[in-house]
Amino acid sequence: MRFIKFIFLLPLFFACNNAPEKSELPVEAQEVSKKDAEPVDMKIIGYAAGYEDYDFSKIDASKLTHINFAFANIVEGNAAFELDTDAAKIETLIGLKQQNPDLKVLYSVGGWVWSDQFSTMAAYEESRKIFAESCVALLKKHEFDGVDLDWEYPGQRAEDNVFRPSDKDNFTLLLKAIREALDVQGEKDNTHYLLTIATGADQAYIDNTNLGEAHEYLDFINVMGYDFYQGWMYQTGHHANLHPSDKEKYGGNSGVEAIERHIVAGVPVNKLVLGIPFYGRQWEKVAPTKVPLYASANEGGYIISYWQILEKIKSGNYEKLYDESAKASYLWSATDKVMISWETPKEIKLKADYIKEKGLGGAMFWEYSLDKDQELLNTLFESLH
Repeated sequence: MRFIKFIFLLPLFFACNNAPEKSELPVEAQEVSKKDAEPVDMKIIGYAAGYEDYDFSKIDASKLTHINFAFANIVEGNAAFELDTDAAKIETLIGLKQQNPDLKVLYSVGGWVWSDQFSTMAAYEESRKIFAESCVALLKKHEFDGVDLDWEYPGQRAEDNVFRPSDKDNFTLLLKAIREALDVQGEKDNTHYLLTIATGADQAYIDNTNLGEAHEYLDFINVMGYDFYQGWMYQTGHHANLHPSDKEKYGGNSGVEAIERHIVAGVPVNKLVLGIPFYGRQWEKVAPTKVPLYASANEGGYIISYWQILEKIKSGNYEKLYDESAKASYLWSATDKVMISWETPKEIKLKADYIKEKGLGGAMFWEYSLDKDQELLNTLFESLH
């Protein structure tokens, strides 16, 4: 059933960045200067998954600048919500503006499971126009402040998506169509409606898009700085390390490299928002080893929420380990043969420092309910402010 598939696969979010493949970054990446970056107010963008069993009224909107409600699907060429609970949850999110009048609430289209219609819809001018107009209609119906696209992925295979070489150009044309439709409505309403995207962190995403042009239609870009090692990989590894690991065996990726790729592609640094996971990746049945990092496993790196990780640690079976080169934490249970790559407040602080030092637009995280006691969010908020 599609619904069951949605529930279990969508926490992958954008499950994200294809099999990691380390590419040599162009020299220009090291030469990009921050001196031209304009000062920006730090954004804190939280995704809220409509399919999660979570009371959205518990969201602390005072610590957020934006909330992205996930997900809308593409149904017969139109943006549409498909879960029965969506309307009530959206109303709750919009109501959070009473707590924070400056809060912007967007809805996100696509994700790992619901990206299968993007390529065909974006391939034709008329269908792009129809979709763009439907985005505006959905926005107006629920009083959203903008639209976020999470197409996974233009020009690449993902869950069960159609893709074609022309996706590279059609993606830009689609963003242009949506931007124009939003601006027409914005003139009527005397407001600016936001348009954003979530992007993959690897070079393949850069190669299959034209971000140097596409960003002109966007307010900012959420770079998915996670899932470098994930569910279909049977080697353990860091899934959200800030820096490259000197222990890396299989290519790998890092948040810093992902950001540099976007800059080299032509995106202004202050339009880039670094994505942070409020979840870990867990590998089970890890092969006997003295060093559990980059080891073979019989079960891939499945998602485990931050609060579930904290519960596991209470068992006393897990050793806390740290990769200094990668600036990344991981857990190892020799008893259970389980390795977990996870994000701790230590990593959150380091990433916040990097965001400020680099002049990025702020931080995004997936997903609010995975940090139910707000330990990671509190750290992120305090560190960025």
